[in-house]
Amino acid sequence: MDSLSAPAKMETSIGALEFKDGVPSAETAEKVRDALAFTRALNVYNNSFRGASAYAILEAFHSIGAEDNTSVVIFSELMDSTSVFLTGNADTFYYLAGLDLTDGPIVIEQPSGGLGTINDMWFQWVIDIGRPGPDRGLGGNYLIVGPGYDGPLPEGGYFVAHSKTNHALYAVRAFLENGNDPKPAVDNVKENLKIYPYAPGSYGTPISEALKGEVRLAGEPKIPEMKFIEGSGVSVNAIPPSDYRFFEMINENVQNEPATSYDVELAGQLAAIGIVKGKEFNPDERMKGILTDAAAVGQATARVLSWRFAGMHPDWVYYEDSRWYSPLWQGGAFFETPPPRYEDGVFKPFPPTGATTIDARTAFYYSAILDSPAMIMRLPGVGSQYLFGALDNHGDPFDGAKTYKVTLPPDIPARNFWSLTLYDNQTRSMLQTPQKYPRAGSQSYPSPAAEADNDGSTTVWFAPEQPDGVARGNWIQTDPEKGWFTLLRLYGPLPPFFDKSWRAGEIELVEQ
Repeated sequence: MDSLSAPAKMETSIGALEFKDGVPSAETAEKVRDALAFTRALNVYNNSFRGASAYAILEAFHSIGAEDNTSVVIFSELMDSTSVFLTGNADTFYYLAGLDLTDGPIVIEQPSGGLGTINDMWFQWVIDIGRPGPDRGLGGNYLIVGPGYDGPLPEGGYFVAHSKTNHALYAVRAFLENGNDPKPAVDNVKENLKIYPYAPGSYGTPISEALKGEVRLAGEPKIPEMKFIEGSGVSVNAIPPSDYRFFEMINENVQNEPATSYDVELAGQLAAIGIVKGKEFNPDERMKGILTDAAAVGQATARVLSWRFAGMHPDWVYYEDSRWYSPLWQGGAFFETPPPRYEDGVFKPFPPTGATTIDARTAFYYSAILDSPAMIMRLPGVGSQYLFGALDNHGDPFDGAKTYKVTLPPDIPARNFWSLTLYDNQTRSMLQTPQKYPRAGSQSYPSPAAEADNDGSTTVWFAPEQPDGVARGNWIQTDPEKGWFTLLRLYGPLPPFFDKSWRAGEIELVEQ
């Protein structure tokens, strides 16, 4: 019976707990209540960072004058380190928009050549756009339907997708022509991208459908002129805070979206700390202190999983005895089952695991945004693949005052192009140095293409000053006052990446 009983006093990680014949003292009850509040707040931080991140992006658009449905933020001279976006890059031309589905479905006339996705306000995948999407890069009409809409939908002519939230994020990029000119892609988007409300009974609805009396025929929709907001060189912050304000931001997202737009487990965690749809979030000073503490520990948790992951998840490394890693391969884009194998032209899915890879999700969303199957699939030549490099070959973090190098063997497996980009450890955004575009790669824009060595391999250097004898395109500038990490991107990854017959070299400290 002793195992069923509470002792008069027990020492625990939250302090001494006292009981009188099994009944907790008032002091014990207070300690346990605080511990529960902290635990639930910590879970909220890690499990809903994606929601705060999505909300921060939408607010960033609004801060530079972009309005949902009528404005598109474009980076016609590519994104540079002026903008604070989680692991944004200067490899492709971004064009982004917020969608408001509150008053009904929204039509997107998608130009050709895109590569992107639509996510809801919890980074839940809605549909892929462009090359990995149903238009396969040829362009087409998308119809995005919000929650609760029960009106008529067209029989054809659109790629229809449903969002669980009233707002959504449209995020697409396009490749540079010949790897050195964004203008053709920019012109294509400005001339052909249209976003406007769907008119029930118009294009896509046959007259025979109207004969049933269930839908009224309508003329062609009125298409407003698109407003393009320039993002290149603009200082904008799209990253949520990691203090008490984080919970205020999550509350704003909860109030804006349906209570059923996220899973009941997360809804329960949010409710346990006072964030409930339709109710005021007004924690007292005690709770504010607990929430502030939980945000600090939550940030520490995400940073441990991002930089010191090997102690918990050695399987995240991509190559044996390597520091290159990705948390996505453990549970795929949806953080549950690894991406399917691809053999003889056919995908072969793994059986569902039934368990969310919560640490992988925490690590990924702390440093990255948006979700899409195209981000983590084994299909050669389509989409892109990413490897994180956060530690050198000895397991030490990168020091911006020191010099490092990495050698990529010949025949880098990228059909389109490859790149390395440096990021600030603190902001997880492009490292800000006089270089402006902290990258190196096979493209000749916005920085010179990296030059291969005589043996066909390519060596890239990371240092505060350009090393002697190193070509400009093979050097990425660092900041002596800041640490950094990098992402190796392969656009149109080829079979040697997936079967690992090609292996990226480790990033090594250069002794000077």
